[in-house]
Amino acid sequence: MAEAVIEPVRNQDQLKEFVAFPWKVYKDDPYWVPPLFHERMLFFNPKKNPFFEHSRVQLYLAKRGGEVIGTIAAIINDRHNEFQKEQVGFWGHFECVNDQDVANQLLRTAEAWVRDQGMQAIRGPMNMSTNDECGLLISGYDSPPVAMMTYNPPYYERLIESAGYVKAQDLYAYIIATNLYEENVDNLPRKFLQASRKLLQEGEITIRTANLATFEQEMVRAKEVYNAAWSHNWGFVPMTDHEIEHLARGLRPFLDPDMIFFAEDKGKPVGISVAIPDVNENLLRIKPKPGASMLRYAYDGIRFLWDRRRHQPRLFRLLIMGVIEGYRSRGIDACFYVETAKKAFAKGYKQCEMSWILESNPMMNRIIQRLGGKIYKTYRIYEKTL
Repeated sequence: MAEAVIEPVRNQDQLKEFVAFPWKVYKDDPYWVPPLFHERMLFFNPKKNPFFEHSRVQLYLAKRGGEVIGTIAAIINDRHNEFQKEQVGFWGHFECVNDQDVANQLLRTAEAWVRDQGMQAIRGPMNMSTNDECGLLISGYDSPPVAMMTYNPPYYERLIESAGYVKAQDLYAYIIATNLYEENVDNLPRKFLQASRKLLQEGEITIRTANLATFEQEMVRAKEVYNAAWSHNWGFVPMTDHEIEHLARGLRPFLDPDMIFFAEDKGKPVGISVAIPDVNENLLRIKPKPGASMLRYAYDGIRFLWDRRRHQPRLFRLLIMGVIEGYRSRGIDACFYVETAKKAFAKGYKQCEMSWILESNPMMNRIIQRLGGKIYKTYRIYEKTL
């Protein structure tokens, strides 16, 4: 069989091929959630995605006989290297037929690109950073991914490890069924209820839901807490103003202000909790098709919005929860869990995914386990010295 040819993506036609390729890989997979094609095209547009303001990305196609058989992105995230004081490159958006030689060529191409720019190691998958989707699914293939989580065939693990990659960090996704507590908040663990009541009775810290009428100001508060609360986490990269605005605009149509909580000390934001409905359930029902035409985009967009109106997801994802230093161990996190559970029970959600949680964060893992959470999916970030 002829060797694959690796082509750098240089124009819109090649980008369309890059974005469309996953539909080929997952055409018979009932759990893959197809994205909106036009949204993916915008994601890779440097004029639309603020990630490109501080990072460099080169996309590649693997072809054989003119047919696409693989994709990969080589990434230099200057903001990561500046904050983490590393010289590390990344790869992401890896999709590949079940062929070790093709996988090797794609990965080596990304390695060469980041090495030529002075990097000492490479990690992946990152699509494009820890603020986006990241990690390779290595267990839990028997259900679809939830919103903003990755999915891949089981054979990717073998392809990547056979190319010389080793584990850098595992990320856990926990599942909790609402019937575990009979959909009654009073059945939550006593320590959480006591800590929550004590915090609210003291009155020094206030807990409130988000106000979408002042959305821009709320995003400023959210960014302030996010960049402070997660600053010591493995792989963390602070988000820029443009990145938080971009993410917020993308999420706004799906946000439920009743499921977003701020903790404040005399108006100063000191903690945040964000839960989002699993819109992947809607995408899986409508199954968007590839195609860059505005007619296709409008058609799939309307179908998605219509499905959202008719079907509330059964699951929500607890996407963000953090408290800044100096305010931890005061019951704020317990209050977030209790208040989120109250809203979730009232809205009829049947399951909650809490993700993703670093394996190197034992405190958070213990807390979720005390709440009854069970690890049901594991994702892995790999690395390789160059």
